[in-house]
Amino acid sequence: MFNTILTGCSQGLIWAILALGVYISFRLLDFADLSCEGCITCGAAVAATSITLGSDPITAIILAFLSGTIAGMLTGFLHTKLKIPPILAGILTMIGLWSVNIVIMSIAKSDANLSTANLSLLTVKDNLLYNAVANLLHIPAEYKIYSSLAIGLLIAAVVVGVLYWFFGTELGSSIRATGANPAMCRAQGINTDAMKIIGLALSNGLIAMSGALLAQYQSYADVSMGVGSIVIGLASIIIGETVFMKAKGFLAKLIGIVVGSIIYRVVVALVIYSGMPSTFLKLLTAVVVALALSIPVIKDKISAIRLRRKCMKERADDE
Repeated sequence: MFNTILTGCSQGLIWAILALGVYISFRLLDFADLSCEGCITCGAAVAATSITLGSDPITAIILAFLSGTIAGMLTGFLHTKLKIPPILAGILTMIGLWSVNIVIMSIAKSDANLSTANLSLLTVKDNLLYNAVANLLHIPAEYKIYSSLAIGLLIAAVVVGVLYWFFGTELGSSIRATGANPAMCRAQGINTDAMKIIGLALSNGLIAMSGALLAQYQSYADVSMGVGSIVIGLASIIIGETVFMKAKGFLAKLIGIVVGSIIYRVVVALVIYSGMPSTFLKLLTAVVVALALSIPVIKDKISAIRLRRKCMKERADDE
């Protein structure tokens, strides 16, 4: 069970990068971007293809991040310039990426029919980030799970630190202000369309980066691997916000999202360990999200009941 928990933590740190990307679009920009499922697969496909063709794992992650930023800019362009509603803009990008991802993976297999739906990395497993670091440090196979956890912590810490710094700059503050009050931003001379495009580019870049890390962790990329990822990202955000409900600082919120992602993946790992069929994982996700969303409401109702009882008791004592 201990190894199961460690595995859940390692996966949670990977999915935390996606959750941070989703947080930027859904919370900071107030933009319902549904292209997440296509972007995480795009990042995985780009990373897997580049590694198969001889690239090193770090370069593969950078290329995946860049591919995600392009997808995010496309979503932003569809919304800001063509005036397509946010949800539809994200759906259009996601649909288009399905075909693009197949084409990208087909390049690695030299498939003339462009019909490759998955790409295995077992033949280049020594060139994957987690294995490469373990081999470089001569870490025994039985301890590789600890190296994976350490790498995930390092990457998550760097991403959180960069985001905390970036959104404290003038540009980052403008992006946050655009999501909070676009009308006021325009009155202050801020180009809100540009802020949305930049914010979505960063958001989807992180999502694609998460896909690149996930592909290297599980040693394959598949065109369907992103299905349900938006729900996982939202679940991580909601759980993190629930756990860190009283947190006011931006840094605490970012850390809360990482913690929420870890909690979610550990719960999933323990459920699988207990013997639940994988068929019910989506149902489990829905239940976890529903419970996390209902906790603030339940707390408010409990507080209201306690307050009502206190008032009734004081009234009875006065009488």
